[in-house]
Amino acid sequence: MALADDMADMDSDRVEFHPINAGSKTFHWILTLGLLLILPSISAVLAIANRLHWSLLLHFICTGYSVMESLFFDFPDNVDNHENRTSKGTSWFLSMLLGLTIFVGTFINGSNMVINKFYPQWASRGEYNISHKIYKTLSVLAVLTGWVRVSMAPVALFGFCYGKHTGQCIAHGIMGLAFVGYSFVLLWVLTIPWIRKHQLLSPDGTNVRSQEFYDSTLMCAWGIVNTFTEHRWGTEDWSMGDYQHTAMGIIWWAGGLLGMYLARNNNRTFVPALLLVFTGYSMSQHAQHMVLSTKVHGVFGLALMGAGASRIIEILFVLKDKACSETGKILSFQYFPPFCLTLAGILFMGATEEQLHLVKDLGSDHSAYILVASSAAFVTFFWTVLLLAFYLRLVGYNEDGEIGEQSFANYHNINSLDTEEFELGDLSEEDHAN
Repeated sequence: MALADDMADMDSDRVEFHPINAGSKTFHWILTLGLLLILPSISAVLAIANRLHWSLLLHFICTGYSVMESLFFDFPDNVDNHENRTSKGTSWFLSMLLGLTIFVGTFINGSNMVINKFYPQWASRGEYNISHKIYKTLSVLAVLTGWVRVSMAPVALFGFCYGKHTGQCIAHGIMGLAFVGYSFVLLWVLTIPWIRKHQLLSPDGTNVRSQEFYDSTLMCAWGIVNTFTEHRWGTEDWSMGDYQHTAMGIIWWAGGLLGMYLARNNNRTFVPALLLVFTGYSMSQHAQHMVLSTKVHGVFGLALMGAGASRIIEILFVLKDKACSETGKILSFQYFPPFCLTLAGILFMGATEEQLHLVKDLGSDHSAYILVASSAAFVTFFWTVLLLAFYLRLVGYNEDGEIGEQSFANYHNINSLDTEEFELGDLSEEDHAN
């Protein structure tokens, strides 16, 4: 009956949606996606691989576009034809962050005119120091801010997440991004060969940590925070949402404590993955105001449970409690858990109440919306895989985690040439002295 009522509402209350300048706005968003998210992510990979000059060149392009967008280009809604303050503020913040990144980059390569003129004693001498680490950190932060900027643009265009809905939109955005970030961490640990093939060691050479130890630690910390922030203990009545979110916080810190203990001495454990299963089940059972919203949350819960269940299978049965496969290569099944996390994150980011109201008003249903969100998850996961493959290519490793023959030969020739030049230089100086 609820589904029938919801379908009837979709047919009777459908609104006419005629966005102003839809073509130019779509082109603007695609341009923003390319120059404020895709290009900065390539630049960040170049920076981490110590390709500073190419990275800095791309950052100049991104900064120029970001400043132009902040000054002249908006994402105005159809109500008052203005971009909301949060979206515009994100644009200005990104412009300043990219400007700071360029400043540090020019300081490293010695082209910073301010430093060279007023503080020449601070000028970089080409050595690897803390300024390189700051530049790499700023490059990564620019990518994260670009993600927020690209995600905020549709919110500003369609004009939702105002008033009492702001908190829910922020919560969905942060939690969804956290799942996507967790997916990237798992993919990073899986893909980078010197992490996949070697255990993390303590200074004395003994194995002390596994991936699940860090996962359990973060889950425990998040659970403690969530337990005491989702409800004002002793000052307000309990609601169903308070019960649900507080209970989720309790199980995360309880399971996190167990996971930290079982993962000591570099042992693998199922606990973090099991917490994902419980979380996915809980989220799939959340009662929503619309049937469409309930179904979207249900698929989100299934994706999260799939990530947890496949992670358990990977640890216990595929890898058999080892850090990697017997051959050291990546098995196809190992890509499934991080993809499910990416899918869960994208679905949760797009499951806000007003956003799903808009989907309903446009006459769509949950299946079409889920397919579009899943497509975004596929593209996001594909892009992260490409970035990691690009990084391995830059540092000279192939997909099997072995250093390429050509890269090894070049490295050997460079070292031999440096040695020969050093020895010939010494002989020349001695002959000259004699």
